[in-house]
Amino acid sequence: MYMETKNDKFKRLANKRVPVAIEKIELIQNLSNKNNYDYSQKEADEIIKALTKALSELKKSFNQDSIPKFKI
Repeated sequence: MYMETKNDKFKRLANKRVPVAIEKIELIQNLSNKNNYDYSQKEADEIIKALTKALSELKKSFNQDSIPKFKI
């Protein structure tokens, strides 16, 4: 029986999750179509701010040392 390595698991899950995340971002992008939706610039900025914050947190998590973090 094949034992999946941690890297194999990472690749398998990344190959599933990244395309799904991109698809969801594209669906959010569709909301920018003024022919179909009405929104204020403030509302658009809130969406961009939330996504930018999430992406920033993602970048930080990949750039940190690989030492596990434990909350006390």
